[in-house]
Amino acid sequence: MISLVSAMRKAVLALMLASLPVAVMVPACAATATAEQQQEQVLLKKKKAAEAKKAAEAKKAAEAKKAAEAKKAAEAKKAAEAKKAAQAKKRADARKAAAARKLAEARKAEARQQPATTCRGFFGCLLSSKPRASVRRASAVGEARDVPTGEDISWAKAGQYAPGSLVISTPERALYLVTGPGEARRYRVGVGREGFQWSGTSSIVSKAEWPTWRPPEQMIRREAAKGHHLPSVMAGGPENPLGARALYIGGKIYRIHGTNAPGSIGGAVSSGCIRMMNADVIELYERVEIGAKVYVYQ
Repeated sequence: MISLVSAMRKAVLALMLASLPVAVMVPACAATATAEQQQEQVLLKKKKAAEAKKAAEAKKAAEAKKAAEAKKAAEAKKAAEAKKAAQAKKRADARKAAAARKLAEARKAEARQQPATTCRGFFGCLLSSKPRASVRRASAVGEARDVPTGEDISWAKAGQYAPGSLVISTPERALYLVTGPGEARRYRVGVGREGFQWSGTSSIVSKAEWPTWRPPEQMIRREAAKGHHLPSVMAGGPENPLGARALYIGGKIYRIHGTNAPGSIGGAVSSGCIRMMNADVIELYERVEIGAKVYVYQ
């Protein structure tokens, strides 16, 4: 009996000893799992922080690049505007210098066509004293001078035409040289008298300096009927009615030309041609290209 009890105790003790390591190992495994999870969470947080930092740096770099591009574009725009302004000033100075030069030429031409004396009739010349060579003849009362009339203006209609086009408004007695969108240079002109006014679209086909005048046959006959005998041809010069320059309009017998009668500018006096001051037509001659469009409106 005692042996049986002893055996049972040993069995119980063996069972207890067998179960003891299991009881001890379970908490150790749980603790290890918790530590690994915490380590994973720490690593995940570090990874997210690194990604967030990288994204922030990329955003900052993109903004810096965008700001640098905007600054570069602004500087390029400023440089382009400065270049454009410099070019515009250069053109304006060149036009001013050209206008001054052409005015001087026109005045010289006017001086060449003035009579040597101011006397009238044989006895008047006989009794008058001869003027000094350096003194110009005084202009008669009301006599116009050949002076430039061109002025740069803002013109809303300029957008309807290509730069370089010529637009002639008969009612305004004005010729517009389109220089850009909303911009033009306006000149005073003389236009055809009643019955000789016209309208249409053409182009400049040729140009000439101090052009030769060949009056059309119908003009010669018309003037002959009035007792005025016109030459069939007249060499260019200060006394030539075509003045210092002529721009020939394609498909027409008409021209845009200078004049030896500056007082006619602003009137309706010609046989259809467009008259300009010599100073103006010299300037226009330099600025208008062959092929430029011409628009004439009544």
